[in-house]
Amino acid sequence: MGELAAEIPTRDNIYKILAADHKVKAAGVDCDGILRGKIMDKDKFLSSLEHGFGFSSVLFGWDMHDVLFKTEQSSTSVLEGFGDFTAIPDVSSFRRIPWEDNIPFFLLRFESHDSPVPADGRTILRSFCQELGKHGFKSMAGVELEFMNFQTPTENGYTNNGDPRDLTSFLDKNAPSSLRYLTSGIFTYSSIRPLATKTYFHQIFDKCVQFRTNLESWHTEAAPGVFEAALKMSEIDEMADRVTLFKFLVKSLGIEHHVTPCFMAKPVYGQCGNSGHIHISLTDSTGKNVFARKTPDKNAKWKDIEELSDIGRYFLAGLLTAIPDLMPLLAPTINSYKRLIENYWAPTTLGWGLEDRNSAIRLIAPPVSKPGATRFEIRIPGADLHPHYALAALLGAGWRGVQKKLEIPVPPTLLRKDKPESLSNTLDVAVARFKAPGSIAREIFSDEFVDLFSSSREHEIRLYKEAVTDWEFKRYIETV
Repeated sequence: MGELAAEIPTRDNIYKILAADHKVKAAGVDCDGILRGKIMDKDKFLSSLEHGFGFSSVLFGWDMHDVLFKTEQSSTSVLEGFGDFTAIPDVSSFRRIPWEDNIPFFLLRFESHDSPVPADGRTILRSFCQELGKHGFKSMAGVELEFMNFQTPTENGYTNNGDPRDLTSFLDKNAPSSLRYLTSGIFTYSSIRPLATKTYFHQIFDKCVQFRTNLESWHTEAAPGVFEAALKMSEIDEMADRVTLFKFLVKSLGIEHHVTPCFMAKPVYGQCGNSGHIHISLTDSTGKNVFARKTPDKNAKWKDIEELSDIGRYFLAGLLTAIPDLMPLLAPTINSYKRLIENYWAPTTLGWGLEDRNSAIRLIAPPVSKPGATRFEIRIPGADLHPHYALAALLGAGWRGVQKKLEIPVPPTLLRKDKPESLSNTLDVAVARFKAPGSIAREIFSDEFVDLFSSSREHEIRLYKEAVTDWEFKRYIETV
């Protein structure tokens, strides 16, 4: 099973590895975290390894439904006809797609006039990793994704003989509430419930091994038809790639099994949302965890950080200081904020604590865990996160804390006597803080990136404000 992932290409052996192939699939990640790509003739692809190939800059000029943004940006412009970026294949990202006849697959980076495209999340995160490397550190990360699964309907109802991709036609004529969950009821960690769709369930785990998006654990979660995938820890830039590719894998297998996987943060009223918790740590060049303290600090300000190193404390301070200004990168959609409500296992305020799952940041450290596993779990993101942007935001925020040697600004949540700071509760509030002149976002990221991403979110806000929802129509059609 592992043979497909065993080929590790370099520029020297890539020709040999692809010798028997005649086509290649290549894709980049847009500003919504969606893969955009195409199939290429192998010879055309190989000729692009040195200098890249053309890829329309509209990639960062439209939304997830290909609607152009109304605000002009310098890096991609309708006035300039959305000229080409240069797409650079990332040889190290090579995989074969086992459900597409093992076609070779590569991820892309994007350049414009020999400079990185400011919105390219893969390049942003890599540059942060390179900066970390200059100081002798690496960042490790893990991501846990929950997603709800629906039976895919056809236009005429539910059948295994219809078009498994006809969800849009169905929703044109039926309310979303007409969708059927893949499995009914709430049964977390069930050993039985996955058997109802065991081929789909087990194929996801097995194909992840072949596609190098390996899972550490895989189980049912606390809502109908919900699975949770914990991706196996890796270096942070690789983890961001794996999250994107995991979604691609699950959606691809869903088509074959007449299942619609849903990574919305809050798909259904009254049910828990789909989380996208992020675990993050730093190591030295040898792989040793640098958040772990050699000996407990009995003079620590709070017992929760007795086993947390100075670097770990600075990193935590950086997270707590910056997260309020970075919320659109952690919760990027209108729907994201419908998950961040009380009593649904999602944080509404900014806080932290040792093994505290009710706080936005859970510190995992001795004496509960082993020193080498010391890390932070950021519980704000949902499954709708853009992994490259979200991981870059957290790494940039924590590293800023290390560089500035920031002090942890608030005690653990359970020890606080005042009310913790509330997180932004809507996307428009979050974007206003994110793009403000004094925002920490502008300290961590380039102004060009902040402006472009803000424009993309303002586009989303504008479309939402123009929409008339089923709730409004039902409530007001007769009474007002």
